[in-house]
Amino acid sequence: MKLITSLTLIFMLLGLCACSKTETTTAPAGAPSVAQEKKPAPEISVVSLATGAPLKLSELKGKVVLLNFWATWCPPCREEIPSMMKLVTAMNGKPFQMVAVSIDEGGKADIEAFFKQTGFTLPTYLEPTGAAVKAYGVTGVPETFVIDKQGILVKKVIGGLAWDSAEVASFLDGLMK
Repeated sequence: MKLITSLTLIFMLLGLCACSKTETTTAPAGAPSVAQEKKPAPEISVVSLATGAPLKLSELKGKVVLLNFWATWCPPCREEIPSMMKLVTAMNGKPFQMVAVSIDEGGKADIEAFFKQTGFTLPTYLEPTGAAVKAYGVTGVPETFVIDKQGILVKKVIGGLAWDSAEVASFLDGLMK
């Protein structure tokens, strides 16, 4: 009985590791596949929350890109934001770009209110059509994709992570060489 209770508790905790607001679907035969490690990162176009300027992922070739899908209502997303802020500061001046794509339905107003309330900041982008979420096969948030300087998806991370850790910095620095 203790084993069943323990296993139930473990599975409940694992379920809290990421927030889900999207449905998982299987692509029909012949449909384009979603992002896969060791393959070219799918092209997406997003709009900067701060400036309103459009950005195509392909414009960032030559930089290591941390493409993060997140939402203000997601507890694991909120937990990882401070470490992401530290990572952006640590990578300043290096060939690195964070692209934090918010999936909030309230758009710019909700995100700006969240940043004002929490004091958080991220290089945030909007993509209201959902095309980016589909292209990357995002099933919940946070989900993060690390893309190398050649535009190849090298790592997919599901759930929150301490982005300011020495291991992450070493991994990203290795991709920048």
